[in-house]
Amino acid sequence: MPDPESPFDEAYFNRYYESRRTRVHGKKEVARLARGVTEMIAWFGGELATALDVGAGAGLWRDWFAAHKPKTKYVSTDVSAYACERYGHVQRDIAAWHAREKFDLVVCQGVLPYLDDEACAKAIENIAAMARGFLYLEAITARDLREVCNREKTDAAVHPRTGAWYRARLDKHFTQIGGGLFYVKAGPLVFYELERA
Repeated sequence: MPDPESPFDEAYFNRYYESRRTRVHGKKEVARLARGVTEMIAWFGGELATALDVGAGAGLWRDWFAAHKPKTKYVSTDVSAYACERYGHVQRDIAAWHAREKFDLVVCQGVLPYLDDEACAKAIENIAAMARGFLYLEAITARDLREVCNREKTDAAVHPRTGAWYRARLDKHFTQIGGGLFYVKAGPLVFYELERA
């Protein structure tokens, strides 16, 4: 049942996901991104048997995986009751939950900036606990809001942290490869110095 207190309601999803005029990314853009991320994982020799989408929104990553990587076991979650009902995700709050299983890829696109500092730090720990391989992370920073984001299409009602804030917490668990891609430090893959950010 939808939560009337949640900001992630029907109006939110209509504006930021469904409307061609006001959405940031649509099916075509996410398809390019998913193809790029999965091809980079293949280039580095990573496995892709399992994937977890944290904050799956309209399910565009899941739909791309179903069409292009159907053998990958894909789990999609979202905190929004509305999104779970409409798009078929499992309702989970990444700041309070992590699965017992680990995933070859965790996708976390546009989630962390909505969380306050404490919840965000917990979410990063939970993501790290579930990551066996790669993490694709998109989290807009204070600088992005000032210099990069299209304010007409970006929800600016977020916690505008610095990139350094995120890196300080991610660096405990992950090696940053670049382009939003990270790899668990305990994993078997190694990277050349200039492949790392």
